[in-house]
Amino acid sequence: MTRSARSPLILVIAAGAALAGCSSGFTNIAPEPPQQQTRLGKASGSACGSLGLFGTATNFVPMALNSRVERAYGEAVASVPGATALTDITMKEDWVWWLVGTSRCVTINGEAIK
Repeated sequence: MTRSARSPLILVIAAGAALAGCSSGFTNIAPEPPQQQTRLGKASGSACGSLGLFGTATNFVPMALNSRVERAYGEAVASVPGATALTDITMKEDWVWWLVGTSRCVTINGEAIK
């Protein structure tokens, strides 16, 4: 293989390796609620993450982005003393563009149970 033919191949391999590192698996937001449960009241939690570097078309640097739903759920459960899970969950996501990226915030609301 000639040197000029190897350059695009190396670039494709490097880009593929970089993009493969920016992925995450599915997250189970809430565990299956038990059959016997005690309702404790309304709960709410929120968490934010950012996607940054340059303009919105080229955002590719995640900063606490992939775990924001899990963190918001944990904060909502912790907002009610004695709660172990949530039912009747709603999720809302807001985002804000800032000069070199975006911030994405998730708010989880639900009924706390134990």
